[in-house]
Amino acid sequence: MPNMNVLDRLSKGRFKVGLGAASILILGALIVAVLIGMLSQPKGTVSRIAVQSAVSTNKSTGEIYVHVAGEVIKPGIYRLRDGSRIIDLISIAGGFTELADRAALNLAQRLQDEDQLIVPKLGASQVAGNSGNAQQKVNLNQADAKSLESLPHVGPSLAARIVAWREEHGRFRKVEDLLGVPGIGPKTFADLKSLVTI
Repeated sequence: MPNMNVLDRLSKGRFKVGLGAASILILGALIVAVLIGMLSQPKGTVSRIAVQSAVSTNKSTGEIYVHVAGEVIKPGIYRLRDGSRIIDLISIAGGFTELADRAALNLAQRLQDEDQLIVPKLGASQVAGNSGNAQQKVNLNQADAKSLESLPHVGPSLAARIVAWREEHGRFRKVEDLLGVPGIGPKTFADLKSLVTI
């Protein structure tokens, strides 16, 4: 009988040890699962941030496509660095032809993606004004504030607003976009529309 008690005690002890070991294993597995979950979340976040950062970098250091035609040696579509100026485009296109009206362009102006630059011939950008005198059309996408002031009803303040509109919206896509500039109503637009170009 004493031997039976010893065996009973040993088997019960083994059973208790077995339950304890199983509990520890289950608890350990739960802890590992929680740790893996916690560690995997920041990695995902970092990788999303890295991707967004890469996209932002590509946008800020991207390229633009610009079409140049008219009086340049090699007209066509060119890929330039974002922030390039008209002088860069003219240079890549081989320079002006002998017939180009170089004074018609603001060579320091920055280019935008999808811009089209037409280099006019000497005298080709002259149009008849109301007085019958020859008057040069002002390019809304290339003119600086001083050039815009040469237009009727356009003083320094309105010229600055036209430039500000262009900087905010990228470029004028049609002459009628002038109506979106504060201070230009239908009457002023009617006086300007034949004197400007895009």
